[in-house]
Amino acid sequence: MNFPSIPSIPYIDFGGSGFPIHFSHANGYPPACYQPLLNLLSNDYHVFSMLQRPLWPNSNPEEIKDWLPFTADLLAFLDQKSLDSSIAIGHSLGGITSLRAAILEPDRFKVLVLIDPVLFPPKFIFARRLIWSQDTIYRYHPLIKATRYRRRDFTDLESIFTGFRRKPVFRYMDDDGLRAYVKGITTPTPGGGYRLSFSPEWEMRIYATGIWKDMDIWRKLHNLKIPVLVIRGAETDTFLPSSARLFKKRLPSASIVTLEKTTHLVPLERPNEVYNTIVKFLQEKL
Repeated sequence: MNFPSIPSIPYIDFGGSGFPIHFSHANGYPPACYQPLLNLLSNDYHVFSMLQRPLWPNSNPEEIKDWLPFTADLLAFLDQKSLDSSIAIGHSLGGITSLRAAILEPDRFKVLVLIDPVLFPPKFIFARRLIWSQDTIYRYHPLIKATRYRRRDFTDLESIFTGFRRKPVFRYMDDDGLRAYVKGITTPTPGGGYRLSFSPEWEMRIYATGIWKDMDIWRKLHNLKIPVLVIRGAETDTFLPSSARLFKKRLPSASIVTLEKTTHLVPLERPNEVYNTIVKFLQEKL
């Protein structure tokens, strides 16, 4: 795994020599968090993962008003890498980013894999737009409230691991997966210690600007002609059963797989099962 020195969109090359895969990461989860899964995929494919703009030097959270720029960034990155045909895989925010890219430019992709995408049913979208403005959402969104006071600096990785090991949100992650996550979310600081790579300001901004434009996805979903696989956690609070049913209704050709004893963090909780599910699907469709 290395960070190429390029004067453009930064990315991680996880290696491999097969057909190219681009993996789009979630809000607050840099690509290195997914190393157990992406290392497995690199045994069969050449895996790239662009760093989304919250991880770019000097990026400003106020520059986004919705999630559409993330899709523009992905398409620009594919141009940068001269990837005219690839497999798109995305988790959470990365799933929506990849889905929009495939809707806009379907000829750029052979297969689309969405892992617990942030796609709520239309009633939820309408209610959110009716009840919350982008000003009030900062006061009432539970994830924003939790993120605002998140600790940013740590003395060592082991203390982070020990603290996270007790949190219910990580109950289905094994120790190896949790350690990969801890290493993936942090950057060493010059004076020693570690700091979160993904700033809370950016994370809050993404929570605040999501969902608003998602009716365009539901309206255009039926136009997708490429193979689509959706992997969801059985206990997710993000890609709900109602979303899964509507997704299948709008796009009957899609395959939707639910993995038991998993949450929204399914690619970090069950990297082997997610890998096997993806590879089986790709072998059938490519």
